[in-house]
Amino acid sequence: MKRYEHLQDLGTLVGQEIGLSDWVAIDQARIQLFADATGDHQWIHLDAERAAAGPFGATVAHGYLTLSLLPLLSAGAFTVADARMGVNYGLNKVRFPAPVPVNSRLRGRFVLVAFEAIAGGGAQLTMDVTMEREGADKPVCVAQSVSRMFA
Repeated sequence: MKRYEHLQDLGTLVGQEIGLSDWVAIDQARIQLFADATGDHQWIHLDAERAAAGPFGATVAHGYLTLSLLPLLSAGAFTVADARMGVNYGLNKVRFPAPVPVNSRLRGRFVLVAFEAIAGGGAQLTMDVTMEREGADKPVCVAQSVSRMFA
């Protein structure tokens, strides 16, 4: 995990990778919990026998489960010591180029593409996020995330 002492230090890092998270396991229990929380119980996520004969050969994580890991991956990729809080502001673009089969491990790579000072001593950070699956050639999620941090 990368540590930055001051939020303003990120202003000089536009265009650079500011963090890479540890790997996070995506097991069937996590997929089931997400299905229960969202009401998305499609067989491709939950029925191991049927999914084994399906297009991916196993159950797969929901795309939105993958996306929902963004805060966890971000927290494991970088920290800003003087930031007292951060909030999600939105997403500019999200794509899921490849599936996440059960028992995959994912990590997030964060590239800062914009840093804008905002009122209240904060900054709006726009980051290109690439979620990678261990051993795979294609990312499982690419997104442009917008967040606000306050020092």
